[in-house]
Amino acid sequence: MHNRARYLIFFQYIGTKYRGAVKVPPHQLGKKGVQDHLEDAIQRLRPVNPVSLSVSSRTDTGVHALSNSAHFDLQRKNDKLPFTEDILVQALNFHLGTEQIRITRAHRVPYDFHARFRAQSRTYVYRIALGISHHSLLPLTDWDLCWSLRNTELNVDAMHEAASLLVGTHDFSTFRAVNSDLPFKNPVKTMDVITIQQGNSFAYAHFHREIPLWELTFTSKSFLYKQVRRMTGALVAVGQGLLSVPQLKKILEARDSLAYPQGMAAPAHGLFLTRVDYRDTDLQLSPQLSEELLTSTRNSKD
Repeated sequence: MHNRARYLIFFQYIGTKYRGAVKVPPHQLGKKGVQDHLEDAIQRLRPVNPVSLSVSSRTDTGVHALSNSAHFDLQRKNDKLPFTEDILVQALNFHLGTEQIRITRAHRVPYDFHARFRAQSRTYVYRIALGISHHSLLPLTDWDLCWSLRNTELNVDAMHEAASLLVGTHDFSTFRAVNSDLPFKNPVKTMDVITIQQGNSFAYAHFHREIPLWELTFTSKSFLYKQVRRMTGALVAVGQGLLSVPQLKKILEARDSLAYPQGMAAPAHGLFLTRVDYRDTDLQLSPQLSEELLTSTRNSKD
């Protein structure tokens, strides 16, 4: 029986102490990426094969995730059966220790499955707290988990109007930051959803005062580098009256990253990756692999 298995894992992290989701090159000192810690945890399971994790969504330094995903192969020593999904989750979380990273679930997937390329959509939520003159006035549960503004209110109607210009298929060159991938990435993206709605502080039921909080939600199959933060910054500027809706339209149509106003992008710490969605059919195992998984589950209970 073939004892190599491919797993899809979903995981959460508080991104404050990590240099983004993906691996940090060995020559760079300081903070590690979330992938570094995940691969260390997988390596502690003592697989026969080299550990290589493929992360679906590359979040930046300081960005958080409620549900990112990745796949990897794992082959156990001495022809042992593959780990069951539940045992894998427990083992990885044990080896992650005190890191602010947690595996939420795992799925055994076909050998040709790819976490990044099979993803059908990704959803990000950006949290904004209003009426905060200094970030120390936030409850600890929201510290570094939202963008705190002095404004007591935003022109949400104007923000909705501006958001409607960004929904659909556009060349989003203006809303991508310059990086090494720039020449290779198609700037044409389709924004399926952009919503602006009231949210809550994580401590709203237990804090001595109400904190007005808004959530901006963005869903697309894929995003450009820092696109969500730049769109958020522009929408907030519209809400503050610093940018008009026609000006935002002009910026979008410029299709030039240099047309984006300097210093307008929203900070990383308010952004959460909340969903990565796949087709159910892409996750389905062949009958042979399904039988192998059933056998492995039975044996783990014996």
